[in-house]
Amino acid sequence: MTFDFRLPDIGEGVAEGEVVQWFVKEGDTIREDAPLVSVLTDKANVEIPSPKGGRVTKIHASVGQKVKVGGLLVTIDTGGESPPSPDPSGAGPIRPDSRSVQPPVPPAQAGTPAPALRSTPGSSTPPPAPSSSPGRLLASPYLRRLAAERGIDLSQVRGTGPEGRITEADLGTPVEGRTTAVPLSPAGRSASPSAVPTVSSPESEVRERVPIRGIRRVIAEHMSEAVHRAAHFTYVEEIDASELVRLRDHMSKHVEKQGARLSYLPFIVKGVVAGLKAHPRLNALMDDARGELVVQSGYHIGIATATPDGLIVPVIRSADTKSLTAIAREIQDLAERGRAGTLRREELVGSTFTITSLGALGGVLATPILNYPQVAILGVHKITRRPMYRPDGTIGPSDLMNLSISIDHRALDGFDAAQFIATVKSYLEDPHQLFAELV
Repeated sequence: MTFDFRLPDIGEGVAEGEVVQWFVKEGDTIREDAPLVSVLTDKANVEIPSPKGGRVTKIHASVGQKVKVGGLLVTIDTGGESPPSPDPSGAGPIRPDSRSVQPPVPPAQAGTPAPALRSTPGSSTPPPAPSSSPGRLLASPYLRRLAAERGIDLSQVRGTGPEGRITEADLGTPVEGRTTAVPLSPAGRSASPSAVPTVSSPESEVRERVPIRGIRRVIAEHMSEAVHRAAHFTYVEEIDASELVRLRDHMSKHVEKQGARLSYLPFIVKGVVAGLKAHPRLNALMDDARGELVVQSGYHIGIATATPDGLIVPVIRSADTKSLTAIAREIQDLAERGRAGTLRREELVGSTFTITSLGALGGVLATPILNYPQVAILGVHKITRRPMYRPDGTIGPSDLMNLSISIDHRALDGFDAAQFIATVKSYLEDPHQLFAELV
């Protein structure tokens, strides 16, 4: 008998997944529970095992293709007689992929142009359902703006997302400088598609074409959504980290005895928590659907981490309850497992505030992009030793660094950012305050 295996419901609002890697090819024999396919959702990479043993007769989704939950993935010839009424989802156990990564945030409304899932001969996949409410357009503000820029009338576009929601792929991929959807003129009559610039250069000068897919695609979608949704505003302050440098140098040997490396980041995490307690509106998420700022009671700090596959944001949960050594140990563990691709999905979601730092490569200044729907992100820049004019009238060497904070100006003002940074600055310039309370 043949068994059609469909993308199972991975849960928590995930509506589709992108095929990252097949562990089999057509004609291969696979045993039950053996790795079958790696699928990337907006939450994480998951490795899906085969629910049946047998011979792979047909792979219905290619690498890079997005498949909706319930969409056909593969057909397996299991042999024997057909069992009565198999589970249409074909759902089997799912285990985290060894490369599990994610931007710690809600799914973007739009996907990059990729082949849409189509019914294939012998497939029982139904065509995409139309919008649940005729006349009501289910499209994000970003997509409405994108459609306007391309001259596309969204009322003429059939949405393939959940409940008929329009995705970026539904707007069509620009081909030869023209949009694939037919725009309408202001009078409502058909008009010629407006030209859209395409990337072109002499083939002799093209060194490489790198597909934007997998984790890089998720990052691209999330960054685009953050920029188009939030009104970014950045504020920068200089910090005299001289005392912080001395304290860290003094404490590092004691922390290293407990199996952790003490960088400046644990101090900054504790300083950020102190700032969030004093200014709780920065420890919040933006609910655009309801027009509300959702202030959080937990302090879950995301740490942007570079990996070979792209940027991920593992989370230090309840950072307000942890000691400096515990935070140092956790940062080191999350970073090492993040670069190795062995983090669990739950370690990559749920942050309420994000810190991004390049350490010694931190530069002088940057304007971080928000980890939407968060409303604030802190950029940490390198510490450099420079002359400084002191209050007593002398000039001497000091260890100085810049902190830059980006906020969502729709929900917060520049004054909020300045007050928050002033609080963090006071703790980092006199870091002994960080130990004034039991944490």
